[in-house]
Amino acid sequence: MSEHDKKDQKHKQAMQKQKANVDAGIEAASQERGVALLLTGDGKGKSSSAFGIVMRALGYGQKVAVVQFIKGQQLSGEEIYLRDHCPEVSFYQMGTGFTWDTQDRSGDIAAAEKTWAFVEPLLKDEQYDLVVLDELTYMLAYKYLDEERVINALKNRPYEQSVVVTGRGGGAALKEIMDTVSEVKEIKHAYKQGIKARKGVDY
Repeated sequence: MSEHDKKDQKHKQAMQKQKANVDAGIEAASQERGVALLLTGDGKGKSSSAFGIVMRALGYGQKVAVVQFIKGQQLSGEEIYLRDHCPEVSFYQMGTGFTWDTQDRSGDIAAAEKTWAFVEPLLKDEQYDLVVLDELTYMLAYKYLDEERVINALKNRPYEQSVVVTGRGGGAALKEIMDTVSEVKEIKHAYKQGIKARKGVDY
């Protein structure tokens, strides 16, 4: 057997083993229900990933709600697209409340609570297949929202409903109740090299 044939044979065996492992994992996953996903970490891409899941759900004709807990001064491409092309998506932003520029704790708490009042009915509504809570973790980290109230609402949502939470941190209790926790790790960032945020990539 030639060296090339040996490499082909070794590759085939490795791929067969990998396929068997994947098939076994699929076979073992027997529950059919909504999932809770936390996208956290200090790297770029948490909200972008969440909006990717929004597009995936819309592709299947699912009913989607997106709530953003931090509104910057700059409109994001996702916000513009949902507003202009996806009117069927329930979209809500904290608006005049918390941004990175505000330093009014009582005002921030009031804005967070007003936003959470919009969220709670969504987490009880079986019509929604997917609810995205973008940057929610900061509301817990700064204690703008009651952690127990948030955790209970996430845990007791409809059985078939999926929820995606984004933001750094969020605490051990949040991580504990989520089905999937993915951490986005920063290796390097263009901003630290003096490169401005780019429309269509960063916002």
